Amino acid sequence: MKKHTLGSLIWLRITRFTQQSNLLSNDFLKSFDITVAQFDVLNQISTYQPVTQNGLAEKVTVSEGGISRMLARLEKEGYIQRKQDWKTKWITLTAEGEKKMEEVFEHQLAFQTTLVNECLTGEEQKTLYNLMTKLQKNTENKTRN
Repeated sequence: MKKHTLGSLIWLRITRFTQQSNLLSNDFLKSFDITVAQFDVLNQISTYQPVTQNGLAEKVTVSEGGISRMLARLEKEGYIQRKQDWKTKWITLTAEGEKKMEEVFEHQLAFQTTLVNECLTGEEQKTLYNLMTKLQKNTENKTRN
């Protein structure tokens, strides 16, 4: 059997936590008729609107191929609108999309907060946040080069 490095074990834990958290969130969000991926996309649009499709694809956890299908579905459901400005597609939330985010955001925030609060102290949360920020900035720098 091959031995893992500490770095690879940390990566596996992060990956497993993300997968399990997404499964729990998808189950939680069923009552709102929305998925984690849809929530992520709507949240990013809400935060950065108007946003280009390429800009949005860089911010979300959906693949580039999946983002087009996701946006088509969200547009069909009336949550977003896309406007073509020459070669650029700008995306914003519709009134219905704003309403959906108002309905879901606080509940999802509380759900995710509970997952963390159940097992980590305030000090552990601060430490984890700082470490994850450091890791994320490192990977962001590598993807830009």
